[in-house]
Amino acid sequence: MSFDLETIFSAPGIMLGLGLFFGIVLAVAYRFLKVEEDPRIDDTEELLPGTNCGACGEPGCRAFSEKLVAGEVQPSKCTVASPEALESIAEYLGVDAGEQVKQVARLRCAGGRAEAAQIAEYQGFDGCRAADVVSGGGKGCPWGCLGLADCEISCTFDAIKMNEDGLPKVDVDLCTACGDCVEACPRDLFEIRPLNEHLYVQCNSPLAGDDAVALCSVACDACGRCSADSAPGVVTMENNLPVVHFQAGPLKPEATFRCPTNAIVWLEGNQFEQDSQDQHKSLKRHA
Repeated sequence: MSFDLETIFSAPGIMLGLGLFFGIVLAVAYRFLKVEEDPRIDDTEELLPGTNCGACGEPGCRAFSEKLVAGEVQPSKCTVASPEALESIAEYLGVDAGEQVKQVARLRCAGGRAEAAQIAEYQGFDGCRAADVVSGGGKGCPWGCLGLADCEISCTFDAIKMNEDGLPKVDVDLCTACGDCVEACPRDLFEIRPLNEHLYVQCNSPLAGDDAVALCSVACDACGRCSADSAPGVVTMENNLPVVHFQAGPLKPEATFRCPTNAIVWLEGNQFEQDSQDQHKSLKRHA
């Protein structure tokens, strides 16, 4: 076998030459084509909470900062930052902070251990998704909360804790409306709602009358009293459940007063919190 020494020694030289050539091309391209980044993006990002929760609709605080500096969004679209932080951002960028109602996670079920019928004892894998596959984890209502804390585990911001009744209580001060609990719930019971939407339906069962109440004492029995006691068009009955149309007229707690099962409630603050429940009962008593 013969070796061509000229080829052996010239190959590295060719590769080196190509490397230098393309290196020069890239350096020239970077020099003339690079886009200078606005330094305000870094400053604005520093003023944001840094949670990267995605509640603003962007993949993180950096992307939101870029939109802020470009004037494509208002600071108030970040529902996690404090009012003081939003004002600081607005003042720094010379824009209006805007107005944005805080969004929080709400659960369309109030049937905990004390309210919902249990037809079997579940001894399978821990977790709502696993239990939902195995006959609903023994819970009689196939539309209700399974209470096995998938939502609590999924919450990055520690805003969800299971209460003594086996229901997830969302801390509205910690909730960022990121939607992790919405994705985690196998029965699609969580939804993100504005905090100031006080009238809320805590039931997801399509059954009516005694059939509904037999499975859960706080289930909606489709009586329609909430609709009758609301302004026209504010509450309508659809698929045996009340649907609240928040833009149709004024929302009043009177819509909840004659509900025989407390399936529709007037929420102030945290859902499933005793203070909120006591306030709801007090409103009924003084009606």
